[in-house]
Amino acid sequence: MDNEINFSDILKAKGLKVTKHRTSVLQILSESTQPLSAEEIYSKLKESSISINLSSIYKILDSLSNKNVLSKCILGDDNRTSYEMNTSEHRHHLICKQCKEVFPITDCPLCVYEKHLREDMDFDVTEHRLEIYGYCRNCKKMTKE
Repeated sequence: MDNEINFSDILKAKGLKVTKHRTSVLQILSESTQPLSAEEIYSKLKESSISINLSSIYKILDSLSNKNVLSKCILGDDNRTSYEMNTSEHRHHLICKQCKEVFPITDCPLCVYEKHLREDMDFDVTEHRLEIYGYCRNCKKMTKE
């Protein structure tokens, strides 16, 4: 995402108090190319010499996801919850089973199926998630060597 994001405006628009910790969490997630867990955010904040405890990060992530500033997704075999900036872009994920790297997919293969459900079953889908597991290019190369 663009580094020129005004986190103060985002927080104020959602009725949230602007704090150093909330802004720092948003900064880390906006710079990430993949969803991050609370523990990963905690580590990155520690690397930046920002003092915060893990329980505070969970509270921040909960409030930001409840206000739709962040998207919450459950990824991986361990069903860990990860977070990413909530954009207007609809995304799904490819997850490498070996290195655990997460790759976003912006093209949604379920849109046609949703239309079918709406027209044939009179069912309105409000949201869906898709995670595809396999092996990324780098891990496939390593197993062939």
